[in-house]
Amino acid sequence: MEQKIIVGIADLAVSNNPTATLVTYALGSCLGVAIYDPVIRTGGLLHVMLPDSRLDAAKAALQPGIFVDTGVPALFRAACRLGADKHRLIISVAGGAEIIDDGNLFNLGAQNHEALVRLFKEHSLCIRAEDVGGRINRTMHLSLATGEVRLKISGQPGETPLLCKNSTTT
Repeated sequence: MEQKIIVGIADLAVSNNPTATLVTYALGSCLGVAIYDPVIRTGGLLHVMLPDSRLDAAKAALQPGIFVDTGVPALFRAACRLGADKHRLIISVAGGAEIIDDGNLFNLGAQNHEALVRLFKEHSLCIRAEDVGGRINRTMHLSLATGEVRLKISGQPGETPLLCKNSTTT
């Protein structure tokens, strides 16, 4: 029986349960970061809100998933504690839209994405697949049985599109 693990806003989850699917909803300007180790079938999902923990270091210490610069390292550490190898991880990203900020004053979605890309570049990590920007909400699913990452796009009916396969060669 499939187990659905819901990842809330500013939260993360990791698992090595092959019957689990990690899901996060309503990715607007927030980013969903999915990681998956295809060798041991361990993965994690983060729903991050803001780019930089310097906004509120105390809040970042209590809930690292709020910020890109604290949430991503927390996600990787949690997956590695389950045996994942950082260099085998397949990384998928979704969200980063401009939903609330019609005047493009804050551009929070783009700031989140820029902070994420910068962090991965500093650690020589590559994003395998992404669906970011625009003005749409996304729901992100990571299947631990297959490693597939699927998106449900707000307002689009039908099948959930495949964002990323688990194969290390695709």
